[in-house]
Amino acid sequence: MSISEMNFFERMLYILDQYSGSFFRGAATTMVIALVCTFFGCVIGLLVGMLQAKEPDRKDNVVKRSLMHVVRFILTCYVEVFRGTPMMLQAAFIYYGASQVFHINLGMWSAALIIVSVNTGAYMAETVRGGILSVDPGQTEGARAIGMSYSSTMFHIVLPQAIRNIMPQIGNNLIINIKDTCVLSIIGTVELFFTFKSISGALYTYFEAATVTMAIYFVLTFTCSRILRYIETRMDGPANFDLATSDTLAFTSGLTKYNKNTGGSF
Repeated sequence: MSISEMNFFERMLYILDQYSGSFFRGAATTMVIALVCTFFGCVIGLLVGMLQAKEPDRKDNVVKRSLMHVVRFILTCYVEVFRGTPMMLQAAFIYYGASQVFHINLGMWSAALIIVSVNTGAYMAETVRGGILSVDPGQTEGARAIGMSYSSTMFHIVLPQAIRNIMPQIGNNLIINIKDTCVLSIIGTVELFFTFKSISGALYTYFEAATVTMAIYFVLTFTCSRILRYIETRMDGPANFDLATSDTLAFTSGLTKYNKNTGGSF
């Protein structure tokens, strides 16, 4: 029986039977690029966001403050350009531009990792900056008042709280990267979407191949979202806290009750 004589479900089973290996390799490439680039994008965003959130110190000399303004201007340009242009055009610009202008021939993996990491870093920079600003300024002022440096204050006081606040956005960027790796097909990266185009073009079964590919994308994103939700729950800690009753000063913890009749405690 030729594929044209099969019904929809038979064609889907035929595609899965004949090209399951190709789908698996494409999905694996997609996940590797998404995970690695999300990690490096978070590192880039962390560094850029910290520099953007840092206010110039009046005690610094003019040269240092001027240099800080120049650095912040460059970082702002980086963030705005990569957030304001499509990643597909960024991929073509970096991949073909590096070859034509700088005579640097990037391989498939190198180009893919650089493009997605830099793009993710631009989005994460604003996320990190917002997370830092969401922490109570009084904590930073208190840390600086007791003599802590800016870097110590940031790494020991502010960032642990900021990272918890931005954890949902980190997960969101991972989900976006799983889907947006499809734009890398423009530079020949053999990921999941490239696999779909190859199979559908060979068999002329666009609807069936698209259905299978969408199902794979959904499984990947749904699984990652559940894992990230679990990590967020673990980071929240227990819902209720109680003082340790082994401490004699805290022995009454949990023994005080509210009297509904008198409106007081007993």
